[in-house]
Amino acid sequence: MTPKVRYEIEFPINSSPQLLYPYISSPSGLQEWFADSVNSRGEFYTFEWNSSEENARLVSKKAGEKVKFKWIDEDKNDTEYYFEIRILEDEITKDVSLLIVDFAEEDEMDESIKLWENQVSDLKHIIGSV
Repeated sequence: MTPKVRYEIEFPINSSPQLLYPYISSPSGLQEWFADSVNSRGEFYTFEWNSSEENARLVSKKAGEKVKFKWIDEDKNDTEYYFEIRILEDEITKDVSLLIVDFAEEDEMDESIKLWENQVSDLKHIIGSV
């Protein structure tokens, strides 16, 4: 299996961190733009896309700022891969952006970035940041 490569992408978002945070941190918020279905049992989350399921564990969360999920295997053990969604706010201009940290196989990088672009575009439509 090819090792995955870590990458970061940043999306400017015309929103306040307070409005944005529930969309990145709650199952119902994530379900509106990130996955078809999101369920959680404590720190364990199940994300569903087109009837394919992925499981992750919420490893860190900072109110108004960021969430980090680690992908887990079928035995609920952490894998080395994770994704993090961080809200950045420029102290001077107050411009807000979302920073996404994720992993993809080298030959799937473009596809993975396009997927995030589409998902964040959906999020922008939902919160009226278009």
